[in-house]
Amino acid sequence: MSDLSEVPALDDTDRPARRSQRPALLVLAAVAVLAVGFALGSLVRPPLGGGDIGIPATDSVDVGFAQDMIVHHTQAVTMANQALVSSTDPVVRNLAFDITSTQQTQIGQMQGWLSLWGQPLLRTGGYMGWMSDAGGHSMNGTSMAAGSDGTVAVMPGMASTADLTALKQATGPSLDVLFLQLVLRHHQGGAEMLTYASDRAGDPVVRSFASQVGSSQSAEATYMTQLLSQRGAAPLTS
Repeated sequence: MSDLSEVPALDDTDRPARRSQRPALLVLAAVAVLAVGFALGSLVRPPLGGGDIGIPATDSVDVGFAQDMIVHHTQAVTMANQALVSSTDPVVRNLAFDITSTQQTQIGQMQGWLSLWGQPLLRTGGYMGWMSDAGGHSMNGTSMAAGSDGTVAVMPGMASTADLTALKQATGPSLDVLFLQLVLRHHQGGAEMLTYASDRAGDPVVRSFASQVGSSQSAEATYMTQLLSQRGAAPLTS
């Protein structure tokens, strides 16, 4: 039997380095969820024919919703990953991890559907044209005029390049507040698309998916509003 006294003690100088690696490892773990989500989208998929449900057309609500929501979700994951790496607040980091893992899984599901439908993962041109009878779009009561084809250049709630740069440069409590404000606005902006798809998508699986995502994001929005209040901050007004 070996002498335990001969086992070298942990060097305390190694501990900060190991702690500094944890955010990166968490991000890598969350990214791995994307592959699982894609596989899940292939297994738990909408019907591909039979009955009154066929493969959705290119201009359908189902396809347009999946393509646009992938873009919308991807930015939320980008912001959550930034908070996951940079925030020192465990509450904010836990929320960021939840958003990253949940929305990456949902992205994988939608990508799986689009691949099975033979549709591109991203569309060209503007966004939200699949909401043809929505009569324009709004964000926090502010109307967003659609083009002649019914599309908008930027989806509601999306952070600007300046917003993302500010988030990347922020630290401490300022980072936490800005992250909560941007993601809250992001969730609020995506609500219209989720509601529309839950009502108008042709496939019941897509409708159910949109409804469930809408409900979970509404709960997260309420939670983020509370976190902002606890930190003496308010949601963004525009």
